[in-house]
Amino acid sequence: MTDYAIEARDVAVTYADGTEAVRGVDLLVETGEFFGFLGPNGAGKTTLIKTLVTLLRPTDGSVTVNGFDTIAEPRSVRATVGYMAQETSIDPELTARENLRFSCDAYGVPRAKRADRIDELLELVELTDVANKVADDFSGGMKKRLDAATALVHRPPLVFLDEPTTGLDPAARNRLWEYFRRINDEGTTVFLTTQYLEEADQLCDRLSVIQNGSVVAEGTPEALKRRVGGEILAVELADPTASDRAVTIAREEGVFEPGATIEPTEEGLAVTARDARTRGTDLLVALRDADVGVLGFDVRAPTLDDVFLAVTDDRNGDDSEHGSESPPADVTTPGTIGDGGHDSSDDDGTETGVDR
Repeated sequence: MTDYAIEARDVAVTYADGTEAVRGVDLLVETGEFFGFLGPNGAGKTTLIKTLVTLLRPTDGSVTVNGFDTIAEPRSVRATVGYMAQETSIDPELTARENLRFSCDAYGVPRAKRADRIDELLELVELTDVANKVADDFSGGMKKRLDAATALVHRPPLVFLDEPTTGLDPAARNRLWEYFRRINDEGTTVFLTTQYLEEADQLCDRLSVIQNGSVVAEGTPEALKRRVGGEILAVELADPTASDRAVTIAREEGVFEPGATIEPTEEGLAVTARDARTRGTDLLVALRDADVGVLGFDVRAPTLDDVFLAVTDDRNGDDSEHGSESPPADVTTPGTIGDGGHDSSDDDGTETGVDR
């Protein structure tokens, strides 16, 4: 094992139809880190994660995972990672215990260790009481927890989570958060892709943001928040249709320091500035003097949502540049990445489907 769980250098992935899904991505993820990978739909998140777990082959660049080259040593990579895809891969006709037993077989867990490992995982994901019930009767959150457990049966030092809480209610999401924190505290490196900014803020040590296949920002959550450039003052107007006029007043009066961002909102206006808190009252006075009624205002620190919008310049959160990240028909993706599972690789580790 190395100091880095993931070393990706200038990685590009171009599909057979010419779509450039990933372009020039560099990533260094330290061993034991909880790393977040953010981006809107179609940005390249799933394509990159499939490249890291050897389900896709990079068109250019190099990828090393847990010290193994993903092209030259794909089976060694697969033996040392767990992968939880967006869609659960559990068998609904099997019980929770049977699903874990099947995964133990797929990942080559020694038979003598399987019973204890299964009991340990069932307790970890709080499914011991329903271990002998078929998964089809489980709630969405229970299925997600079982799916996560199946990716950990071989004790991988690195686990990939591809939008693991999509579609879950807040309570189920929080239970999974606790689970992910627990395995990370125990030493597992976690690579998380998510669209939930709160999730990344709560869990991740460090983040990268991808848009249109390229990384556009990276750093700790706090460092990225500082990039927004100050605090955010939100003003609710008595007449929201006066928002453009209020913005003009704020700009022409020179209330805030140069570089402040002043924009209309559905409720009134928002100001992002380093002096938003100290000069906020000056704006309220200027609006009152101009007979623009104010119902309320709030000053807050920037969130990751603000960062995401700022660095992607995507106010609607809609990025359809590359459309779906699902590979075209001639790109094969195996059903399991366990060392004992079937895959589409040739004996020399090569994989077809992506133009080189």
